[in-house]
Amino acid sequence: MGKRSDYRAALASFPPEQWAAYLNAESGLPGPRGNIELAEAFADVADPELIRLCASSQDEYLATCGAVGFGRLLADGEPHAAETLRALAADPRWRVREGVAMALQRLGDADMPGLWAVAEEWVDGPPLVQRAIAAGICEPRLLGAPGDAVRALDVLDRITVSVSGMEGQSRRTDEFRVLRQGLGYCWSVAIAGAPSEGFGRLERWAASDDKDVRWIVRENLKKARLARADPAAAERVAEVLNRAGP
Repeated sequence: MGKRSDYRAALASFPPEQWAAYLNAESGLPGPRGNIELAEAFADVADPELIRLCASSQDEYLATCGAVGFGRLLADGEPHAAETLRALAADPRWRVREGVAMALQRLGDADMPGLWAVAEEWVDGPPLVQRAIAAGICEPRLLGAPGDAVRALDVLDRITVSVSGMEGQSRRTDEFRVLRQGLGYCWSVAIAGAPSEGFGRLERWAASDDKDVRWIVRENLKKARLARADPAAAERVAEVLNRAGP
């Protein structure tokens, strides 16, 4: 694991009351990229109470580390862990929201049925919660089994249905923008795991009269993984999209 294991060893060399200072010193912030490996290492080894404390922090990086750590608590069956993560999924800080997606992926690594149970609870939630579950499940390492990829497609279908049904005022919010952006890549990840099923669904969405849905399809067609999965199918989707409109 390289850096992640090095960070675990570094954390172990400090008393827990010094961890927050170390996390901030090594966070990589301010800067374009937070220290993801350190957040993962923290989630591996932190005491549950420290995870909860960090998750409630006003400091963005500490809260991100706490969010990732809640993925371990959720996988361990801690009561109310999913409830806390759902609240963090709507956090105004984008790094914290990314931490929630990483937490869900950590759950999937340990317990895919558990992840699907969370997906069922979150899929009809508000846009940022929908975005969190879409990003959480649409991770290539989690969708190696075709059955899991098809379940991811089912979730994305339900979320995209909700997008197509949103009123104009709702579409002008930052929350909708974040959801739309997430769907702009999530579909390609799920389709790469189940191409025969996924391309048919994407083709149906390409014919939509909803401009935001067509934008989602168009963004996914830009992803190289779709062309690798089935070049002819990707071309068919593009043709349907072009006929449907800009």
